[in-house]
Amino acid sequence: MDLSKIKQSRILHLCVGITLIASGVIVNLIQVILYLTLFRFNKYLYRKINYYLCYTIYSQIVFCGEWWANIDLYVYVKKGEYDKYFGKEHAYCIMNHSYEIDWVVGWALCERLRLLGNCKAYAKKSIQYVPVIGWAWKCAEFVFLERSFDKDKDIISKQITELADHPDPIWLLIYPEGTRFTEEKHQVSLKFAKEKGLPQLKYHLNPRTKGFYASLPSMRGKIPSVLDNELVFDPNDEYQPTIRNLINGKKFTVHLYLHRIPMEQVPEDEESCNKFMHDMFEKKDKLRKSFLETGDFFATSGVERVDVLKPPRRIYPLINFICWSVIVLVPILNYLRILLFSGEILWFSIGIGIIALFVVSLNMMVGMSDVSKSSSYGKTSEKKVQ
Repeated sequence: MDLSKIKQSRILHLCVGITLIASGVIVNLIQVILYLTLFRFNKYLYRKINYYLCYTIYSQIVFCGEWWANIDLYVYVKKGEYDKYFGKEHAYCIMNHSYEIDWVVGWALCERLRLLGNCKAYAKKSIQYVPVIGWAWKCAEFVFLERSFDKDKDIISKQITELADHPDPIWLLIYPEGTRFTEEKHQVSLKFAKEKGLPQLKYHLNPRTKGFYASLPSMRGKIPSVLDNELVFDPNDEYQPTIRNLINGKKFTVHLYLHRIPMEQVPEDEESCNKFMHDMFEKKDKLRKSFLETGDFFATSGVERVDVLKPPRRIYPLINFICWSVIVLVPILNYLRILLFSGEILWFSIGIGIIALFVVSLNMMVGMSDVSKSSSYGKTSEKKVQ
């Protein structure tokens, strides 16, 4: 059978979804028990154990990208920095938010750096209620925000202080644009930038700087660096980089520029910090423009050329997925077979109900990255945009 047809099989997609959801719920239960008990008495041990619990969930997503869709990942970084710093220290990651699956690429890189289980991020508060991923993030001490700075500033300070004391290296991700790029939101961003005398960005939304500035006091002396990330999917790829195309096994090529900035170089006063962030996004815009026009980040951007690496994928996500498939998928499919072919309406209905539950849960998880459901940048008062 044609491999492309296999990948597009709805039954196969459902099997992958059943494996992820069933194994995730099992892990979630273990996480909740440990969070309510061990976390209160020994955070160090809890975090050590929870690294592997998060890894076994996250790496199934990475499996879909690396082993199912066969994503090619190229990393652009200064010579020597990749081996010396990356995965060896805490870092505050600032990434552009242009695609549905940019976070999957970030996880793929973190898996190769052996810190996937310690990926953290700022996230909408509502996500913590999403099965498997949202529940795992809650137990992993993600920074959940309400999109109101007055409410969020205290949450940020408290959570960052906690995370900075983590025993092993963590990467904390922030999307300063606040939402995914769309043309409608870009027009709102351009209007706001013109009114405030800010840079007119062509490929990004103007960053919201308050969350970044509010995070810094709790980081200084504990988190040694800020990572400037600019991610671009190859515009010549046949398919758009969406979560649904990823699940369908469509291949993508990704280029990720990384620039390590020592925390000592990040300004301390708010005005200078705001300029620092806007300058960073001007640079991001130049990098993206150069890449889209020439296929090279550095041809016309004026940014110093750095090395390009292609970190090899590791086999552990594949092994992890196979093991969970044997543990949960085989018995669940056998149980569904018994229900659906029992000849009894009641048992048949229960079987259909179980399948529907898996489908709804999978759609909820897919919906987390659906561009149509991203937040309404600029639809609130413009004072909140910045």
